[in-house]
Amino acid sequence: MAYIFSVKGIRPVTGNRCFIAPNATIVGDVVMGDDCSVWFNAVIRGDVNSIRIGNKVNIQDGAVIHCTFEKTKTYIGNNVSIGHNAIVHGCVIADNVLIGMGSIVMDNCQIGNNCIIAAGAVVLENTVVEPGSIYAGVPAKKVKDISQELISGEIKRIAENYLKYSSWFADIEK
Repeated sequence: MAYIFSVKGIRPVTGNRCFIAPNATIVGDVVMGDDCSVWFNAVIRGDVNSIRIGNKVNIQDGAVIHCTFEKTKTYIGNNVSIGHNAIVHGCVIADNVLIGMGSIVMDNCQIGNNCIIAAGAVVLENTVVEPGSIYAGVPAKKVKDISQELISGEIKRIAENYLKYSSWFADIEK
């Protein structure tokens, strides 16, 4: 059974048709939309500020979603994939975004619609990633504009695949 805990009387809320892995942890002021998945060893800590997650978001194995006490909240839009072992901290991620494996998105960052943050990238505090961009490196910098093929072939494909994958685990849900 997943670790889902109240903090200061506030319990996480999940939408319809969400898959939460048995060893995922979700605590505090977290509101999640429909058709989301939170994978093995992922942690979503709404203990020090709020976290809002849209529809069709997948938070993959080992990812951490957090925020900063009395300073930054975390907002994740719709159709977002947070890759394995990524850290998303006190930032805004718009719709149709892929956050690559092992990447870090720091406080007060704003990631625009239709973006890819490459695997291993570090998006430094206060960075604004313009819509339709690919950012890579340490620190992350724009490497190019995103093509329509990458939007449909990567961002949308991965989000759709995770809906399918989560259905395979229906027998262990809640």
